[in-house]
Amino acid sequence: MSQLVVVGFPTVEEAETVRRELVDIQREQLIAIEDAVVVENDAAGKVHLHQAINLTTAGALGGGFWGSLVGLLFLNPLLGAAVGAGLGAASGSMSDLGINDGFMREVGDTLKPGSAALCLLVKDATPDRLIERLRVHAPHATLLRTNLSHTDEDRLRRQLEQASKQAEALRLS
Repeated sequence: MSQLVVVGFPTVEEAETVRRELVDIQREQLIAIEDAVVVENDAAGKVHLHQAINLTTAGALGGGFWGSLVGLLFLNPLLGAAVGAGLGAASGSMSDLGINDGFMREVGDTLKPGSAALCLLVKDATPDRLIERLRVHAPHATLLRTNLSHTDEDRLRRQLEQASKQAEALRLS
């Protein structure tokens, strides 16, 4: 079962940096991410979702391929590609894979203007090694929500607090 973890950051730039680092860490098999979205509450108080994968674009590309293939069969590949891309884009924009957009907008509404949150849907992770790698961001990170058990959530909260203290001690020395 996938685990949902939402971590708040003071800026959208830091949330984006952590997301990029998690993608790199994923290559080392320390985490398996199903979805990673940065939720921004801009200075005007408007919520923006920065998706890792643009489903409309992905749908258009896939639809364009299948439309071209069908178009080749009926001797009109350009028309087939155009229709396929349009249908693929439409279906991609209506898809909601991963974390529910409504939930993320609710999270965004709770953020202070100018801040952000990183919403992660994690299939598998090694939390202690992960936090060790992301320790530099710990002083600014706040665990906002999870679907973990109370015991696991408390353990994660303690690990974040410990990493924050270690990062702060390194910064002061």
